[in-house]
This record gives sequence, C-alpha cells and structure tokens, in this order.
Amino acid sequence: MAGFAVKGMALGKHMTKLHSMGLLALGTLALSLSACDQAGQSHGESSTPSTPDISVEAQAVTSATEFVVDAEASSQFAALVADFEAFELANDPSERGRQGDLEAAGQWPDRSPETLAAQNAAEVEFLERLEAINPDGLLDSTRISYAVLDYILRFRVEIAAYNPQRMAFNSDSGFFYGPSYAAASTRPQTIAEGDAWVTRIEGIDGFFEQSTYWMRQGIDAGFTQPRIITESAVAQMAGLSDADTLRSILISPIEGMSENLSAEDRARLHADAIEAIENEALPAYQALHAFLRDEYLPATMDSIGISEVPEGRSYYQTLVRYHTTLDTSPEEVHQRGLAEVARIRSDMETIIEELGFDGSFADFLNFLRTDPQFYAESPEDLLRHAALISKRADDAMPRFFGHLPRLPYGVRPVPDTMAPTYTTGRYWPGNLEGGVAGGYMVNTYNLSQRPLYTLPALTVHEAVPGHHHQGAIAQELEDVPEFRRNTYITAFGEGWGLYTENLAIDMGLYRTPYEDFGRLTYEMWRACRLVVDTGMHYMGWSREEAEACLLENSALAPHNVRTEVLRYIGWPGQALAYKTGELLIRDLRSEAEEALGADFDIRAFHDRLLEDGAMPLSALEAKMQSWIIEQVEIRDNQAE
Repeated sequence: MAGFAVKGMALGKHMTKLHSMGLLALGTLALSLSACDQAGQSHGESSTPSTPDISVEAQAVTSATEFVVDAEASSQFAALVADFEAFELANDPSERGRQGDLEAAGQWPDRSPETLAAQNAAEVEFLERLEAINPDGLLDSTRISYAVLDYILRFRVEIAAYNPQRMAFNSDSGFFYGPSYAAASTRPQTIAEGDAWVTRIEGIDGFFEQSTYWMRQGIDAGFTQPRIITESAVAQMAGLSDADTLRSILISPIEGMSENLSAEDRARLHADAIEAIENEALPAYQALHAFLRDEYLPATMDSIGISEVPEGRSYYQTLVRYHTTLDTSPEEVHQRGLAEVARIRSDMETIIEELGFDGSFADFLNFLRTDPQFYAESPEDLLRHAALISKRADDAMPRFFGHLPRLPYGVRPVPDTMAPTYTTGRYWPGNLEGGVAGGYMVNTYNLSQRPLYTLPALTVHEAVPGHHHQGAIAQELEDVPEFRRNTYITAFGEGWGLYTENLAIDMGLYRTPYEDFGRLTYEMWRACRLVVDTGMHYMGWSREEAEACLLENSALAPHNVRTEVLRYIGWPGQALAYKTGELLIRDLRSEAEEALGADFDIRAFHDRLLEDGAMPLSALEAKMQSWIIEQVEIRDNQAE
C-alpha cells in the first residue's frame, strides 16, 4: 500500500470539557497508513474539542466557596433518582434475582417491541424531569449523580431513535452469549434457586426469539451487521450449538451447588436441568444458528462501515459523541489520531535506535513477531506469565493507591467457544456479594499471536491498576444511587485503563526495552483506533486499509490485528474512547504535578480520581481541577 505523509498537525492542551490532547508541532513523517490523507485539516490548537452543548456539561461539578443548597432542587432530584432506580430494577430481572426475587431469577430481560417502546417513553420523561432541575443548587456528590444521569438518559433517548437492537451482536459477543455469562455468574445456594436456574434455561427460546424479531426488522430496513461480522457470529453459534458444549456451560450452576444439600434434591435438579437443556435450550440455539446462517447472512452487506446503512452517518456521529462524551466530529477525531500516531511512532523509533537493531522499522516488527523468545510455549505458560505480572502489579499497588478494594480477581483463560474471535485479553467484572471474583481473561488461542512483550501492558490495563481496580472501587461506593455503582462510561473506564499502562512505567513493571516497546505498541494500537474507526465508518476505508495502520505501525500480531479490526467494524465508535480519556487523565496529572511540585501525592491523586466512580469527562475534569485548587490552598495555608 502507498504511504502517506502526516503534515504539520498540531495537538493542544485539553479544554474544559470532556477530553484532551496537547500542542505538538509535527514535521512531515512518512507512515504506511494508506488513505489517511483523506482526513481533513487540523482543527485548531486544542486536542480536546469544545465540549457538548448538553445541560450536564454546562453544569459540570465546580468548587464553590459560599454555597447554599437548593432544597427544592435537591428534593426533586432525589425523587427522580428514586423513580429511575425503581424503573431500572423493574427492567433488570438478573438484579432482582440477586436480591432474592426467585421469580425474576428465572427470567431473561424483556426485549419485546412493547416493552422497549414503554422503556423509551419513560426515559424521555425522566430526561424532561432532569432538565427541569437546576444542578447549581445541588451538593457536589449530587451534582456528579446529576451529570451521570444526564449522560445516561440523554444518550439512551438519542440512540433509541436508531433502534440499535436490530444489530444484536458484534464480532465476538452478542445476546446469544447471555446464557453463558449468566451461567458463569450464577451460584444457586438453595433448591429454590436451583429451580429458578432451570426455569431460566427453559426460557432461552423466548429470549432468543425476541432478538430474532429485531434482527428481521433490521433485514427489512437494511440495518444489519456487515457480512464479515455475521460470518463470525455464525461460526460462534455453531460452537455454542454443539450439544456437549452447551450442556457443559448451562449445567455448571447446578453442578456447583453445595454438597450439603440432599443428594436426592441435587439429582432431581440435575435431571431437570439436563432435560431443559436438551428439550428447550439446544433446539433454541440450533434454530438461531440456522436463522443466522440461512436467513440473516444472505441479507447482509459486503461493505463494512456503519455509514452504509440507512441513517448510518448521523448514527455514527451520535456514537462518536456517546463514546467520547465530546461534542466532536469524526473528522476531528481522525486528525487527533493521526497526530498521536506520529508522536508514538517517533518514540518507537527511539527504542529501536537505543537497542542498536540493524534493520528497518518493518524488520524490527518482523523480528518481534517471529522470534520464539517472545512467545509462550503452552497455554499454561502464558497464564503463568500473566499471573506473575499480576502479582508484581499487586505488590506495587500500595505505593500508588491509598484505597485498595476488597474484591479479588483471578487470571483465567478465555473460554474455548469464544477464543478464536475474541480479543487478546479482557476484564470480566466480579461481584463480592454474589461470591464472584473479577476475571482477568487471557486468550490462550493461537499462541504464536500472543506475544509476551505486550503482556505487562495488557495485564495492568485489564487487572490492576486498570479495570479491576477501578470497577471494584465503584462497587464499594456508599451513599450514592445504584446507577453510580453500575454505570460504565467508556471514556472514563477505558481512559483509565490506558492511563495505567503508562503508570506501569512508574510502577517498574516494564523490565526490558522490548516490553517498553510493547507498551508503545499498545498505545499505538489505541491511537490507530481513532484513525481506523473513523476511517471505516465515516470515510469509506476498506478493511485492508484499516489493518495496515496497525500492522505497519505497531508490533501487534497479525491475528490480533484482524480480530481487532473486526471488533471495530462490529462495534462502531467504542474504540474512540480510550485515547480521549487517557489524554485527559494524563493532562490532569501534569496539572497537579506542576501546581503542587514536591507536595504532589500520587496516591491521593489516584484515590480522588476514582473515588466517585465513572462520570462524564467534563465532570471529572472539573472535579480534579477543584481538587488541585484545594490542595494548593492547603499547602499554602500550612506554609503561613
């Protein structure tokens, strides 16, 4: 593929809304990233676009020296939160089941047209009530709740207009994995809870039928996943529809029940579950597999961009704002990505030069991808490496965090049925009350594509101090609405995860230049996402052009590149959040270090950043800048 030149683009310091980047004049740098020169011109000095004209963004958390609580606004907001929480619980049978509702424990979420229409109408009403409340008179913690709720409701209402449930799966997950996830997190303690699980198995057919209805609506409207994504789903369903595989997945909650229960009861539950699997669940999986293969796949499109479906361009613009929480455009995101690619490529070249490697950049990448020293010899070997890095990270945590959450995590392999099309690693949340530890999931499929030099960056991102640490703290939040504990805002969570990859330098977790290059490879991966996602979904890029960005500018293994690009095709916009959030957090830390000098406390900074859970980045920025001001005042007062 032809190369292109990144010319004179600039990155600036973040502005006061949702995301950030920094002023960096870039000379012409030839990169093998074909078609990137389709992007528009640089959008000014700031790497962070101006923030959205959304009420919550305009009312972001601020510090106040003299503050009087608006009792009426506080009362109205409390009533709204109570109604919203009741609404959420009523539509979440899994949570009601965890709270002891045995009838709900046997149910799946209702995705019928009538229910979804009623839910959307309720969310419109909730948003109208929220907009009628002035957040200026709310306490700081309540204003954060306001910001989070505004984000949730505003984008639920906006995205619902596109009926996204018509695309019910992506490249490596979808509704048909719901029973697998449920089985992995269900721990029946009583006979009644075991019966509820059997009832749930029996309801899989109805659960699948509702999503099939929506996919048929998508076929009629031309709103389908691309053919290449559907082919992955068909292959996944073939594996899940295997009788032995499905039986082992769905019977596991019953087989894991306590032996203190009577043998007669356990035998009866086991027999009932097997009967439900064979007579209800297996036919449902096989029917869904046939539908995807014989009806849905032939109706899909060869093109890969969401902009190719009806209203796809406006839908993607909405997804860009949703995932970044910025009032930004695909063109602006694309330009920020190009600038980051150029910066990181320069850092990578420096490491190669310091190593004294005799060859080109491409030669070095080939060396990393092919030399056996960089690869595990067995799945167990890879898991051992991941576990060792995890324990080294655990050991360093108290030096960087004052608050360490109670929920532990484990290192586990990605299940075989998911592994071929799954990403290299991922975090599966745990639940302390439910007796489920967090899971750092390591993909042991195709070991020649799982390099060890990227494992430290992957580990800190998914486990600690990344997703597990941040998510476990959120679960422990007290005196906040339930939605504050459970909401995952991609730009916050993934921005934090990527920030921790850089933090791991301070933690001493990169022990060789190759591992440091692996870190830069992962950072390049996220920078290329800004270019690739916008390129495919808005600028008409091909899959091959997208893969070229990653293959020619990072040491990611070719299999990983292929699965990652498939992920971006099937999940438009999600990949844009990582870099945006990370750069804001790094900017905030730089601000704090500059303002506080020797008095900067890294543990206090991290604890303050995470202690309120996920929030839109405008609220995070305002909160942390207020904290910096407070810390400066404390220091100055102590010096007097």
